Amino acid sequence: MTTIETVEKCMRHIAPHVENMDTKVTIVGSGAVGMGVATALLIQEISKNVVLVDMDGKRVAGEVLDLQHATPFLSNSQVSGGTDYTLTKNSRVCVLTAGVRQDVGESRLGLVQRNVEVFKKIIPAIVEQSPNCVLVVVTNPCDILTYVAWKISGFPPERVFGSGCDLDSARFRALLAQKFEVAPNSVHGNIIGEHGDSSVAVWSGVNIAGLFVKDIHPAIGTEEDPERFIDVHKAVIQGAYDVIKLKGYTSWAVGYTVANIVKDILDNVYAVHMLSVNVAGLYGIKESVFLSLPTILGSKGIHEIILLMLNDEEQQKLQESAKLLWDIQKDLVF
Repeated sequence: MTTIETVEKCMRHIAPHVENMDTKVTIVGSGAVGMGVATALLIQEISKNVVLVDMDGKRVAGEVLDLQHATPFLSNSQVSGGTDYTLTKNSRVCVLTAGVRQDVGESRLGLVQRNVEVFKKIIPAIVEQSPNCVLVVVTNPCDILTYVAWKISGFPPERVFGSGCDLDSARFRALLAQKFEVAPNSVHGNIIGEHGDSSVAVWSGVNIAGLFVKDIHPAIGTEEDPERFIDVHKAVIQGAYDVIKLKGYTSWAVGYTVANIVKDILDNVYAVHMLSVNVAGLYGIKESVFLSLPTILGSKGIHEIILLMLNDEEQQKLQESAKLLWDIQKDLVF
């Protein structure tokens, strides 16, 4: 007796099974970051249908099998994957984590052209299978590769963005919370600009319960500050490098950050995130570069960009961040 015959004797077939498409999320890349995203999506029950794609067939098969064995503890979520992009068909969200890993001491910008070549292979395959998806770029250098993804995909700007400074802002809030000895979700502060060394801390907006710290401590975030709040921003920039130096890669913080982004797309909650978006025409920036600004996120992707009231110094730093990226971006071949 075959297995199928046994199943038929155990139950009466009424209708075919239907794949859960409402929360289908594809993750391209089954490395540390991709698996960080996948596990965060599954553990928090954000997606009932997670697909992993990787050029390394053996690796992705092992990761899929491992996660499938855990599905009895994950509300029976569906996990699949492989090297074939047809598995990703009709995904609601596609998260791009594939690329060359950042080496110890290597800046994010040093990865540019190598990862452009990777995207030239990945993105057309995604677009073919899921022409209506939202593309979330995580691969570093995130801002430039978001621009590359936007150009290659041909998608409208609201459906292509990078995870950008959402993680940087989370690190910022966590470190500020330690100084003020309050919960991280009770401290409000944003990192904007490049997801990298030229990021901008918006000290003018740091507040606790609406109390703007700059009003009582005007020197905050400057080198003249005796309390050295500026070191908090420096620690945010250094954070990824420290993790890579200690364990070889980043995974958990970025995984939970991206899972939270995906959740707010699927739930259509219009939440605010610090995401990498096209800033041409904003803050005196003329070029189509992607930098992080507070954005309102819903089911179609980016719905609005919040225009912060930056002071002159913050706006100048944002412009410098844009110039730094454009000087590299303008010479890319893709």
